[in-house]
Amino acid sequence: MSITSPEKYWWKPADLQEKVWITIAILWCLVLSVMMPLWHIIGTQNPSLEPMKIRTDDYRAVSDAFIEKYKVGEESGIPVVEPPANSDVYLRAQMWNWTPILKLKKGVNYKFHISSTDLMHGFSLMPIVMNFQIVPGHDNILNITPTEAGTFHILCNEFCGIGHHTMIGKIIVI
Repeated sequence: MSITSPEKYWWKPADLQEKVWITIAILWCLVLSVMMPLWHIIGTQNPSLEPMKIRTDDYRAVSDAFIEKYKVGEESGIPVVEPPANSDVYLRAQMWNWTPILKLKKGVNYKFHISSTDLMHGFSLMPIVMNFQIVPGHDNILNITPTEAGTFHILCNEFCGIGHHTMIGKIIVI
């Protein structure tokens, strides 16, 4: 008595239902491949970045000057800034915090600069689904206009060391 292998099916032609589903899957992949870049161009959900190279020391100096100029208070040792309308806003990621806490006005446009001065971090704005990778030496620039008032929390979604879980920032829209 010997062991026999089961009948092999992989070289038999696909039946009609399999062919229909394979065709649908391929067509859906093609539709998504076209729609992703198209929605980036004509959609409003994917803000375009204008990344610029910048030395980390230079970004620290620029963001410190921004904090000094527009500081209105402190919260748990982190400066709170309230920049004027249509201004450049600087947010700095560093182990293990976001500096400063931003106080922005609803309906006002800001040029939003984000960079890191030490490691790679992830910018995730909650509860809005907005995620960006923040890399040292790159100034990521977004044109943003807050459309609703409230407090929005910034989480780091890129593991950055032992204090990663404490890296929570804040944007207050009034």
